Amino acid sequence: MSAVRIKKGDTVKVIAGKDKGKEGKVLSVNAKNHTALVEGVNMVTKHAKPSAANQQGGILHQEAPIDISNIAYSLKGKETKIGYDFKDGKKVRVAKATGEVIN
Repeated sequence: MSAVRIKKGDTVKVIAGKDKGKEGKVLSVNAKNHTALVEGVNMVTKHAKPSAANQQGGILHQEAPIDISNIAYSLKGKETKIGYDFKDGKKVRVAKATGEVIN
């Protein structure tokens, strides 16, 4: 399995699946399962019973994890791969399309 180069807070674009073309912010990454939770993407319907945390209960719409292979890092609206480079003795992420340092 390859390394996960997407991090929490990155803006990504869906490149495959039912939500192809949508952009969103990464809410969390699960490196073990190779999945990410992206804001507004892969929405599912969940039925919840009333509880102390959710007094109302009912039908909830929430994001489900999407495989990392189906998303790409988005820089200024264009997808790009992520590479690594050393700048000033520190390892930094670099957009391969432009050579621009990420973060």
